[in-house]
Amino acid sequence: MRDRWPVLIMVRSLDEGGCERDAAKLAIGLDRDRFEPHVGVFYAAGFRTPELEAAGVPIVELPVRSLRNASAIEGARRMRAYIRQHDIRLIHSLDIPLSLFAAPVARLNHVPVVITSQLSYRNMYPRWQQAVLRVTDHLSTRVVINSRAVGKSLERDLGFPSHKLFLCYNGVNPAEFFPGEGLRPPSLRDARVIVGCVCVMRKEKRIDWIMRAFARLHALYPHAGLLLVGSGTEVAPLTSLRDQLGLQNACHFEPGHPNVAGWMRGIDVFVASSYSESFPNALLEAMACGCCAIGSNVGGIPELVTHGHDGLIFDPDSPDHLFEMMYKAVTDADLRNTLRKQAVITAHQRFSMRNTLQRMEGLYENLLEERGCHRLEGSAAVC
Repeated sequence: MRDRWPVLIMVRSLDEGGCERDAAKLAIGLDRDRFEPHVGVFYAAGFRTPELEAAGVPIVELPVRSLRNASAIEGARRMRAYIRQHDIRLIHSLDIPLSLFAAPVARLNHVPVVITSQLSYRNMYPRWQQAVLRVTDHLSTRVVINSRAVGKSLERDLGFPSHKLFLCYNGVNPAEFFPGEGLRPPSLRDARVIVGCVCVMRKEKRIDWIMRAFARLHALYPHAGLLLVGSGTEVAPLTSLRDQLGLQNACHFEPGHPNVAGWMRGIDVFVASSYSESFPNALLEAMACGCCAIGSNVGGIPELVTHGHDGLIFDPDSPDHLFEMMYKAVTDADLRNTLRKQAVITAHQRFSMRNTLQRMEGLYENLLEERGCHRLEGSAAVC
């Protein structure tokens, strides 16, 4: 049996969210003939924990509660011990808190390959984090981006060297996300068309835009329902907005749930209305489930959705344009069904998880080999 490279994939937590989902799928999907995946987190309990445990992926919890107190020192000690115990050869952090922490610790402990990810725009973070990220950029062997839009932003705004960037789009598993019968709450069971969204409820997602556009739609087409699935800081104000718009009987909030695909299949028209987005996992997964996709013309969304071919794109500065696209998708059944069918093809063929895994495996292997880390028959992988 060929020996494997031990790699540590790091993310803040294993709860709902795009980075958490990406970390779990990457760790589970890596070729076990070549790689020995481990996952490092600040918080081990979450949606993704059971699936990692079922796949036999070890999870190490580092008790970091702030990068500015003693817990960071204790976390660094535990990470150092784990690196030595398992002879970790490559560390890949997928979100900003872990990049700020993991890249310096990995370099101090002479890990041969250190990869960080930039999966959103830098201006979304506090200034002190942006400053420290310039240091982690220098410490990183490569920085993975999930859209060309983010890469262009880094090169334009920060003068980031293009040779250190590696583009790898998010992927979707067709065996998990596919068209079929979905979940619907009893309150929306009689709706002819369901508009909806599945996401962490944060301000940048602009769920209020979806709700206001839907209120206009519902006044013209009362047979539609609105399904919003997810948890987060905006749930309470959005619930109040529902009441203000008079949508109590037409809009249902469902807390975040591990069965993401089931709820997506219950949505006919999926809307991603963010004002800032790198490459939205949820929109990709919704397309794979056969939803008619509507997305704002920001970030990597136009790299995923081709307007009029496999979805609809709206002007991110125009609530009226969002309403127009929503109205068109809901009231034109032929268009909606055509876009749904093509969305599945796009998601399953262009953005499959297998494609994503193959690119990441190729990056890992090339960087490890470049640094003299070789897998040998009958002995440990050495550098």
